[in-house]
Amino acid sequence: MKTSILMLTISALSVGFSAAAEPIQIIQPAKITEPEKVELGKMLYFEPRLSKSGFISCNSCHNLSMGGVDAIPTSIGDRWQQGPINAPTVLNADFMLAQFWDGRAKDLQEQAGGPIANPKEMGFTHELAVKTVASMPAYRQKFAKVYGSEAVDIDKITDAIAAFEKTLVTPNSPFDKYLNGDEQAISADAKTGYELFKSHGCVACHNGPAVGGTSYMKMGLVKPFHTDNPAEGRKAVTGKESDKMVFKVPTLRNIELTYPYFHDGSVWSLAEAVNTMSELQMGQKLTEQETAQMVEFLKTLTGEQPQIVLPILPPSNETTPLPQPFSKG
Repeated sequence: MKTSILMLTISALSVGFSAAAEPIQIIQPAKITEPEKVELGKMLYFEPRLSKSGFISCNSCHNLSMGGVDAIPTSIGDRWQQGPINAPTVLNADFMLAQFWDGRAKDLQEQAGGPIANPKEMGFTHELAVKTVASMPAYRQKFAKVYGSEAVDIDKITDAIAAFEKTLVTPNSPFDKYLNGDEQAISADAKTGYELFKSHGCVACHNGPAVGGTSYMKMGLVKPFHTDNPAEGRKAVTGKESDKMVFKVPTLRNIELTYPYFHDGSVWSLAEAVNTMSELQMGQKLTEQETAQMVEFLKTLTGEQPQIVLPILPPSNETTPLPQPFSKG
């Protein structure tokens, strides 16, 4: 009996040590320490009146029922304008070193303010967004409870949205269970795919809890990536020619849900995305079997999706700025 217990203990320690040494780490469930702020942030995340049209919310482009994306190449903005770039997932976004493909926002709060005032996205202004929220007594009461004052400003709005977004993590994926020692959590093909993922060098960029998001890399490192999308990557932030086509490495968590792929949203198939990255970034061609096995591994990164109870938003009133869904300018 003692021998059996000893062997089980050694086995458990061995699994734990092995998992700790892996380039991918387990994602932990969110710990909510400010529930009232998170609830306010959820209301604002689903609030379409933060847009000029009164129709577009954060959830429009980062749909929580669709893996935190909108599943189209580039998002649809104010007055049906075509967005400039593929919408990255909001799930596990707090693990990123910065926000947006080019990293121009340092954190989730700074990111949250960008689309509101972008004429091609929500098409509003921060001033009008604040006036809209402040016009509703129910919102002012919630701001008073969370921030100690009924006063509404853009910093509080974006702080609350960021607090909600930080809770949008996806733990307990089959691969997390595998890292925790459950050998049956993923298939033999997925295990082989993971070994290929490591041996082919994918983990150089796609590592950590989010399996990416913590570094920048040139798209088309070995062979050029051809696209009609005008985005220049980090060059737009730094002004350096050497940063052209350098983008934040995306997370691979929930990757089977976040198609179409790449910053231009040009690839719909996960298998094609795997082959494209292998060839352009590493100069390697995968066999059909290797591709299938790597795809099987990537699918094991889909975790438990956030279970969201839709918030009931307060009604507008005579002081609330009117939406302009069909404005020409």
